[in-house]
Amino acid sequence: MEEQSEAPDNRELYALLNLSPEASDEEIRRAYRQWAQVYHPDKYQAPHMKDIATENFQRICEAYEILSDPNKRQIYDIYGMEGLTSGLELGPRLNKAEEIKAELERLKRMKEREKMEAHFRSSGTILANLSLPHCINGVGLFRGMAMTSEIQSQLSKRNAVTLGGNLGVNGNEGHGAATALFSHQLSEVSSLEFVASVGLRALIGVQTSRNLSSHSAATMSIEMSLRDGSLNLSNLWTRQLSETARGHIQLTLGSQSSIAVGWQKKDERRLASGEVKFGTGSFHTSVNYTHRFSPKSHGCIAGRVGSSSLEIEVGGGRKLSKFSTVRWLYIIGIQGISWKLELYRGGQRLIIPILLTRHLNPVFATGAFVVPASLYFVLKKFLIKPYYLRRNKQKALEKEEKTSAQVQEARAAAEKAQKLQQNVAQRKKNRQLETGGLVIMKALYGNQKILGNLKSSSETNLESTSEVIDVTIPLNFLVSDSGRLKLHDGVKKSGIMGFYDPCPGEPKQLYVEYAYAGNQHKVWVGDHEELQIPQGGHMI
Repeated sequence: MEEQSEAPDNRELYALLNLSPEASDEEIRRAYRQWAQVYHPDKYQAPHMKDIATENFQRICEAYEILSDPNKRQIYDIYGMEGLTSGLELGPRLNKAEEIKAELERLKRMKEREKMEAHFRSSGTILANLSLPHCINGVGLFRGMAMTSEIQSQLSKRNAVTLGGNLGVNGNEGHGAATALFSHQLSEVSSLEFVASVGLRALIGVQTSRNLSSHSAATMSIEMSLRDGSLNLSNLWTRQLSETARGHIQLTLGSQSSIAVGWQKKDERRLASGEVKFGTGSFHTSVNYTHRFSPKSHGCIAGRVGSSSLEIEVGGGRKLSKFSTVRWLYIIGIQGISWKLELYRGGQRLIIPILLTRHLNPVFATGAFVVPASLYFVLKKFLIKPYYLRRNKQKALEKEEKTSAQVQEARAAAEKAQKLQQNVAQRKKNRQLETGGLVIMKALYGNQKILGNLKSSSETNLESTSEVIDVTIPLNFLVSDSGRLKLHDGVKKSGIMGFYDPCPGEPKQLYVEYAYAGNQHKVWVGDHEELQIPQGGHMI
């Protein structure tokens, strides 16, 4: 799951004043008065402390100026600081609430159009059949070739259109077809589709789907051939059997009547499926299993048995990048021994089946599997893995260089803020110690993985790391006179005065050890989660 911080964070000013995003105007004014008194430059005599106070006082004033103005606050909540500095210019042109709202609506519509354009998707497949026996006999390496292409456009929230076509060549024969499909969402639970195709398989048809319940759905379609006028009727029922498994039954009536029963089970590491199909004069069954060894690699095995087929398929694949995956498959069956190479790039696919031989020679069959598999593991160990390690290391260094200046600047600002908070935090701590109230003994903020390791260890001292910072002073500073501390839900904690983000782009967490009424407590909370202490459930 993506961390919430990956989205634009429009809550930093609320964190600065320790306010909820739903804070009232009075709560904003009260918070401003409180922090302005603490950070006012006149409270400090030493020149360097006065400079630090001036810098932080300006941050408090800027936050109050924006959040206390209804128009500015509305823009900030939606678009953040970027909306205030560039997207929307406040002034004579936009000096009324109605004008601000109109401009916001205009920008919303613009974003919706951009989102709609993003729904324009294309996909395609190129299939190139190669044959070594044909090449050896002098006929040529290519047995045939086929291409399919499809473009889908979301016309509106309820309507979409898909245009597709395919071309194929097999020996001296060629074929082609073009298809158009229009889909309409009738309601949240039902849809209607119209399809028309010309070429090799000329037909028109209509299909309707409906969710019968939260766990089951049904689809019915009828097609008429434009060549001979024959009709095909199909009914498909699907049922969610569990959180990870579903099953289906499909009945087809027409020139090629059949009934099929299948199932699929999918979780984070495994995908298994199977189907049994009985048709007019035919029989087919298939089983597939895919196992993910890591987020980047997987292995698969499949078997198919039917009236005209008997084969086993074994192989694996690897993710080359965010959008690209390559797979190699070994196929042995009654039609011979083959390799299949597949390359996936976004919505495009390149598939190259290579027929090695039509004879099922045991020695050749073993070699055709062992040799390329061994070659892959050798290349992986001595070439592929070292390459990715070097590339990942280089990317990490580039990322560190890119963010180091930003982190250094944020660290300096946080250290300055903590200098201002230190005396007040110590006074509050002493007062709470006298009354047995809330005292923050240790507070760490940073990399979620590093801090999460403390849960399984009794040792709470971390080795020196730049991805975790000590925020004990800021939290003691935020403890109220009544001995309570609250950090608001939905507000990123790195925006709190005295905090900063030590590891940009990484999931973060806050770990707190505190004493209350003579008892020791500890708690972990996520970067955007609410924290209210003390609580009995935190007691050690």
